[in-house]
Amino acid sequence: MSAHSAADNDMLEPCESCERETAHKVRIEIRTESTKRENAQFSREPYRVATCVACGGESAIRMNNA
Repeated sequence: MSAHSAADNDMLEPCESCERETAHKVRIEIRTESTKRENAQFSREPYRVATCVACGGESAIRMNNA
């Protein structure tokens, strides 16, 4: 296996939509969890958002579970 192939495999993760391992674009996004306007400023949390390059499916995981 070449170094290039090994590096490509490290970037794969499971996709719930495709039901297989595919490449994903990953970003960190701050999301507001409260629907009440007066509390919105206190309810922002970081999420890891992964978008499947193959199908466009998106998954988000809250990074701070405190």
